Amino acid sequence: MKYFSTHNQNNFVSFREAVLNGLAQDGGLFMPEIIPSFSKSFIENLNSFSFKEIGTETAKRFIGDEIDDQKLHEIIERSLYFPAPIVNLDENTHVLELFHGPTLAFKDFGAQFMARTMEYFVKDLNKELAILVATSGDTGSAVAHGFYGVEGIKVYLLYPSGKVSSIQEKQLTTLDKNITALEIQGTFDDCQDLVKKAFTDNYLKNKLNLSSANSINIVRLIPQSFYYINAIKQLKQNKNKIVFSVPSGNLGNITAGLIAKKMGMPIDLFIAATNSNNVFTNYLSTGNFEPRKSVQTFSNAMDVGNPSNFERIRMLYEDNIEKMRNEIESLSFNDEKTIDGIKEVYSKYGYIIDPHGAVGYMALKKYLDIHKQNKIDSVIVETAHPAKFKEVVENAISKEVKIPQRLAECLNKEKKSIVLDSKFETFKDFLSAN
Repeated sequence: MKYFSTHNQNNFVSFREAVLNGLAQDGGLFMPEIIPSFSKSFIENLNSFSFKEIGTETAKRFIGDEIDDQKLHEIIERSLYFPAPIVNLDENTHVLELFHGPTLAFKDFGAQFMARTMEYFVKDLNKELAILVATSGDTGSAVAHGFYGVEGIKVYLLYPSGKVSSIQEKQLTTLDKNITALEIQGTFDDCQDLVKKAFTDNYLKNKLNLSSANSINIVRLIPQSFYYINAIKQLKQNKNKIVFSVPSGNLGNITAGLIAKKMGMPIDLFIAATNSNNVFTNYLSTGNFEPRKSVQTFSNAMDVGNPSNFERIRMLYEDNIEKMRNEIESLSFNDEKTIDGIKEVYSKYGYIIDPHGAVGYMALKKYLDIHKQNKIDSVIVETAHPAKFKEVVENAISKEVKIPQRLAECLNKEKKSIVLDSKFETFKDFLSAN
């Protein structure tokens, strides 16, 4: 399998190059030359495959012979050691829980697989790899824990000062060794812009071995497709139409789902559920993609004003918005409606949902109200444990949210971060000196 840049479809690189470079030299995102398909027999016999076997079969199609079968098996074994269960709210409404990994967020799936894959590839390098990560909350902690202590790799986490939850910040800033937290005085978009500029800066490219662990890196998206396929396995006893409602910010999670669909999974529709940062919702409505400065919300992992993976979605649909609209709807909800969603899910089902999942729930509810369709299995993608947003959730449901032990352990640790302004020259100078 070869990979091309979204800015130049004629320039191909290997999977290894795409993974280690993160971003193409022209600033584009890497895409596989084709979206591989599953055989009819694989899809019909999903029930006979474990989650790890699904991961292996999927990954093989994107990696080819660049990682041998035995090593790929080891990578999957070390990456998918936690589940992604479907929980039923009622007969046809389900929650896909993606918060059972080490940092209690869906980013753990991508980060663990990425760390093991990069660890395999980096052994051939003659100098250290510097991984740059822009995070609005969960990505940074997942990447930090995935790469913690990996030899030959340094990780720099860029997060917006004052714009992540206190628990998320503790997860980001309490590791040592090869992990450095950079507290940027700006928004997530400023952090993401710094990372992108670093990749296209000739001085830094010559001085450092740079890569990215954001969803701009294709190796983050591939393992995220695993849990959509595994979710279909869990639902497959039904013959209903299947709809996923996906909390959407940088659009990486929904892109992974779309890739699973393109591979042959029987998914009828995706709902891109956005908060007040609704650039993609507006695009599907108007046809105009108009990035803007992000605003802070309770569902902070979705606080993105210029979603990077929009480029990949355009590629998947050959820049045809009508094709896109046939398979993706998008609905937006502000903080007030998010709180309503948390309250309603708890009062109606006794289920405690986090703010991101609540946006997904509200979007699904509105979609079903509009379309009045029967025989739908609807899945809300729950991306983070509610304890990561303890104050917001507790205020909504008037009930204590218990903090899991592995999350509680970091709360008493000392915060270690380096504060930088959002100017690229400041960031460049820091990287050059370190």
